[in-house]
Amino acid sequence: MHSFPLRPVAAAVLALLSTAVAAQQTPLAPVVVTATRSAQSPYDIPAAIDVATVPADGSLDVNLSERVQAIPGIVVRDRQNYAQDAQVSIRGFGARSTFGIRGIRLYTDGIPATMPDGQGQVSHFNLDAADRVEVLRGPFSALYGNASGGVVQIFTADGTEPPEVRFGVAGGSNGNLRASVNARGVDGPVDYNLDATHFRTSGYRDHSAARRESGNAKLGWKIDDDAKLTLVLNALDVPDAQDPLGLTRAQYRADPRQVAAVADTFDTRKSVDQRQAGLVYDQRVDEANSLRVMGYYGRRDVLQYLSIPVATQASQPGNSGGVVDLGSEYGGGDARWTWRDTVAGRPFEVAVGIAYDNQSQHRQGFNNFAGATLGVRGDKRRDEIDRVFDVDQYAQATWRVADDWTLMGGARHSDVRFRSSDRYVRAGNPDDSGSVAYVATTPVFGVLWRAAPWLHAYANWGRGFETPTFSELGYRADRGAGLAFDLKPSHSRNAEIGLKLHPSGRMQAGIALYRADSDDELAVATNLGGRTTYQNIASSRRQGVELSFEGEVAPNLRLVAAYTRMQASFRSPFLTCVSAGCAAPDTPVAAGTRIPGVPRSTGYAALKYGGDRAWQAGVDVSASGSTSVNDLGTASAPGYALFGVSGGYVFDEGPWRVNTFARVDNLADRHVIGSVIVNDGNARYYEPAPGRTYLVGMDIRWK
Repeated sequence: MHSFPLRPVAAAVLALLSTAVAAQQTPLAPVVVTATRSAQSPYDIPAAIDVATVPADGSLDVNLSERVQAIPGIVVRDRQNYAQDAQVSIRGFGARSTFGIRGIRLYTDGIPATMPDGQGQVSHFNLDAADRVEVLRGPFSALYGNASGGVVQIFTADGTEPPEVRFGVAGGSNGNLRASVNARGVDGPVDYNLDATHFRTSGYRDHSAARRESGNAKLGWKIDDDAKLTLVLNALDVPDAQDPLGLTRAQYRADPRQVAAVADTFDTRKSVDQRQAGLVYDQRVDEANSLRVMGYYGRRDVLQYLSIPVATQASQPGNSGGVVDLGSEYGGGDARWTWRDTVAGRPFEVAVGIAYDNQSQHRQGFNNFAGATLGVRGDKRRDEIDRVFDVDQYAQATWRVADDWTLMGGARHSDVRFRSSDRYVRAGNPDDSGSVAYVATTPVFGVLWRAAPWLHAYANWGRGFETPTFSELGYRADRGAGLAFDLKPSHSRNAEIGLKLHPSGRMQAGIALYRADSDDELAVATNLGGRTTYQNIASSRRQGVELSFEGEVAPNLRLVAAYTRMQASFRSPFLTCVSAGCAAPDTPVAAGTRIPGVPRSTGYAALKYGGDRAWQAGVDVSASGSTSVNDLGTASAPGYALFGVSGGYVFDEGPWRVNTFARVDNLADRHVIGSVIVNDGNARYYEPAPGRTYLVGMDIRWK
C-alpha cells in the first residue's frame, strides 16, 4: 500500500499486543447477527463488524452520525441539511453519491431500507427506540446483494421487564429541539416498544429550517416456546424541509451561513412522507433446524423543488423540469432455513435463503415556475412508471474445523431487473421506455484463527457488485431517447486481514487492512441543463487500515478511539465534464487521481468518566483529513479536528432514573466544511458545519 504511514500503524499494533499480553482474560463481547444471520460474538467472526449502542452521556440522538463515530471505516456526514439524507460511506463505497445513499446496504430490524436498485435512506431510522446499530465492513457484506460495499443495520430494542416509560427532551443552538416518548414492556406473551419522536431546527445556515416527525412500533408475540411473531411499524413525516444547497469556496469564505441566491429565488425544499410495515416469523423446528420468514410493504412520497433555471427548462423540450414528484411503493420478503449440528464431530451451521424485493415508482417532473412566479409547481415535463425488482438466492456456512480454527463462506446469486414505461411522449421528448437485467454471483470466504484467548486473527476474500440506480439510468450521455441501459454494473474484488484483541473483559481493540479493486465504477459523463449522465470507469481501487480501541483505563474512566487511513483512486484514465454546460466529456482525468468524497483519514477519540449514576463527564475529538470534491482532483475540502465536552448528573432512585446532560461541540468555534457535494455542476461543492454549539437535555425513565 504505497505511501501508507506504516510506522504509526506498526507502533499501534505493538502497543495493542503489549497491552494484551499484560492482561489475558476471557473476553466479554456483544452479540451481532448481521455477518452470519445468527447470534454470535463479533470476536468469533472472520470479518470486520462493530456494534454501536445507546449513547451513555446524552446527546441530541437524531442523526446516525452520533452513534457510529467510534467505528472505523464508516463515515456518516451530518450535512446540516434535512432536505437531503445523511451521507454514508463505508471504506469509500457510497462516498460519491450526491442523492440518497448508495453503495451500501441499509436495514432496520431486518427490513431493507435500500431499494432493489441500490439506493436507500436512513431518515426513518428511529434512534430513540434502538437497542444497537451494527456495521459490517468488507467482503462478507456482499452476501446482502446489490450495492454491498458495507451493511448498516439498526435494531429496535425488545420490550423490557419490568415495563418502563421514557421521556426525553434536548435542545440548544440553531433552534434544535428533540422531544420523544417511549414505552416498552412485557405483558404475558406479548412484548412491545412504542416510540414517537419530534425534531425541529431553525438550521445553522439560512434557509435550512426543518421539522421531522417519526414513529416506531415493535410488537412481539411469543406463540409458544418455539415460535415468535414480530410486527414492526414505522412512519416518517418531513414537511417542506428547506434546502440551502452548497456553496462555492468563495461564498464559504465570505459567510459560511449564507445560501446560494437560487435557493431563495426558487424556495428549494423537500417533503417526505413514508409509511412501512414488516412482519417476521421465527420458528424453531427441532434442535437442529429453524425457519425465519420476513415480509414487508411500504410507501414513500417525495416532493422536491430544485433550482434549475427557467431558461434551461424553457429552451429544452426534453428537460424534466425543476419539481420532482416521486411516489414509490415497495415490498418484498425473505425466507431462510438454518441447520445447526456437527460435521466430522465439529460444530457446523448453514443458512440457505431466498429474497425478493420490488419497487414501483411513479416519477413526475414539472416546471418550477408558473408565469412569473418561481418556486411553484408548473407545467408537467415528465411522467413515467419505473419498476425494479430482484430475486436472490443465498447460502452461507460456518464450520469450526478445530478448536482454534473456524471457516466461513457463502455465495449469493442476484438477478436485478429494471423496466421503465414513459407516459410523457411529446415533440422533442421521444419515448424513453426500456428494460434491462443485471445478473451476478458473489462468493465470499473467510478463516479465523484463535491464536490465544486474547487474540484472534482472520482473513477473508470476496466479490461484490453494484448496479446503476434508476437516478443514474435516467438520461443517456449521447442525449438520445431511452434510458442509459448501456451502463454496466460495477464488480469488485475485496480482501481483508485483521486482528481482534480482547486483553480483558473490559478492554478490546482491533486492526484491519483491506483492499478493494473495482471494475466499471460509475462516474459523471456530462452535466447539461440539470441533467447528469454517467459512464463506466475501467478500474478503481480503495485500500486502507482501520484501528479501534475501547476499554476501561481506570475505575469509571473509559476510552474509545477509532482511526481510518484510506487511499481511494481511479486506476485508469478517462474523460469527464467540468462545467454545467458541458455536452460531451472533454477533460482528461489522469490515472491515480483521488476518488472524490473520500477523506484521506478520519479519527475519533473520547474519554468518558462516570458510572450508572451520579456525575458524568467527557471530552472528545473528531477529525477528518482533506476530501477531494471533483473527479479532476482540482478542488478539495480541507481537513479539521473538532473538540467537544459533555457533562451531567444521573439520579437513580427507586423507580425513577433521570439523566441530565449538557454538551458543547466545536469548542474552539472553528469554521470547517462538514460535508461535500461531489461534482456539483456549479462548483457549489461545500456544505459548512456549525461553529460552537450548545446542547442541554434530560431523559427521564420510570419503571
